[in-house]
Amino acid sequence: MPDDAGAYAPDTRQTGRATGFREPGGALLISTYELGHQPLNLAFPYSYLQQAGFQPAAVDTSVEELHDETIRRARFVAISVPMHTALRLGEAVARRIRSLNPDAFVCFYGLYAWMNADYLLREFADAVIGGEYEQPLLRLIQRTEEGSNEAIDGVGEPGRKADPSIIRIRYPEPDRSALPAMHHYAHLLIDGATIPAGYAETTRGCAHTCLHCPVVPVYNGRFFAVPRNVVLDDIRQQVSAGVGHITFGDPDFLNGPTHALRICRALNDEFPHLTFDFTTRIEHIIENRDHFREFADLGCVFVISAVESISQTVLEKIDKGHTKADVVEALRILDDAGIAMRPSLLPFTPWTTLYDYIELLEFAEQHVLIENIDPVHFSIRLLVPPGSALLNEPDANEWAGPLDEAAYSHTWEHPDPRVDQLQREIARIVEAAESCEADPFDTFDEIRHAAYRMADENPPQRPERPRRRWRRPPRLTESWFC
Repeated sequence: MPDDAGAYAPDTRQTGRATGFREPGGALLISTYELGHQPLNLAFPYSYLQQAGFQPAAVDTSVEELHDETIRRARFVAISVPMHTALRLGEAVARRIRSLNPDAFVCFYGLYAWMNADYLLREFADAVIGGEYEQPLLRLIQRTEEGSNEAIDGVGEPGRKADPSIIRIRYPEPDRSALPAMHHYAHLLIDGATIPAGYAETTRGCAHTCLHCPVVPVYNGRFFAVPRNVVLDDIRQQVSAGVGHITFGDPDFLNGPTHALRICRALNDEFPHLTFDFTTRIEHIIENRDHFREFADLGCVFVISAVESISQTVLEKIDKGHTKADVVEALRILDDAGIAMRPSLLPFTPWTTLYDYIELLEFAEQHVLIENIDPVHFSIRLLVPPGSALLNEPDANEWAGPLDEAAYSHTWEHPDPRVDQLQREIARIVEAAESCEADPFDTFDEIRHAAYRMADENPPQRPERPRRRWRRPPRLTESWFC
């Protein structure tokens, strides 16, 4: 995709109506949770609205206080909810806004906003935006400022859900000036050093359609490249703020491998000390095997990949696109390049058996992954938000229960009650371990014993702790989960 792709620039015409929307803080952008990263989902719209003549306030409630005065001053509030945790926290923020400033217009935007739009519009929100949010967000503020009821693409009529906005926009350079300093966010831990970590995106959306993924109902297999110059300028401002590592947070960094490589080469030319990590599919690691030595030379220290499961049944049910053997091959490719894999997991699904779970633990031990996997991943249970592509599968009525709107997910129970009981036990173990920063091997041992105990079996004798590939695999201080 061309670097200058784009068909829309913000409309900077003034409405001539002095309603306070354009005064400082008249529009308020809020992020509640972004995996420990300075929220790009505020920096992009903050820049976009400024170009249109607005002076928004931006607050990241994960690291700074949202003051009552800020809420009362706002005429328009937009709450970013790209994931489940962010929506849960965003709902609490919306309740507070409604209490302190009942006349403010409240909008939710992001993947989980659009998927839960019916509930949000009925309970908290005046509008919901999904997909590419900058353009509809601007036009919604302008419409609210003018007192209009005109339908807007990506927003629809007041109080009604519209299709997501899946159009290419002209991305502005993100403006991070209103956000908390980088030291408040995640750091890279590597070889005993602690390095401030930044965050960038080179694409939005995803070319793939894994059935359990929240990107799929919104983007439906489409993705857009963020122009190279926008990405590089954004990273430059983060490096100047003290960042020494960048997380590329695209749903899949290698949807456009040429675009990704060009950005990494340019970064290494300008900042040879800068390291980075990215997220990509197992199959993309295999398809692009010849590039990983270069990625390592350019500064890649680890790759996140959604392994999810090694059960062929589960992988087929979620249409993941890889096999257990593919995971082994991807590990070999990354090992050969000197890059750590940090797998993300989905170990508890309606199709997972106790023995699938035990096999997953044995796989992690056999392939020296215990320290590469954040313990929370051993506890994750499938979420089925409204609109999930899983609900379109022919067998969905066999396992999917009713929608629990307040939990943002359809309910389900495993046909083997022991599996649900084990998930609750693992969640308890992980929570206790995180509270005291337990050794990952000790946490893994406790998880392993719980799994075998639930299967009414004795765990086999463990060999000595495996030799580490690194002193300890590089990782961020924030666990990766949604």
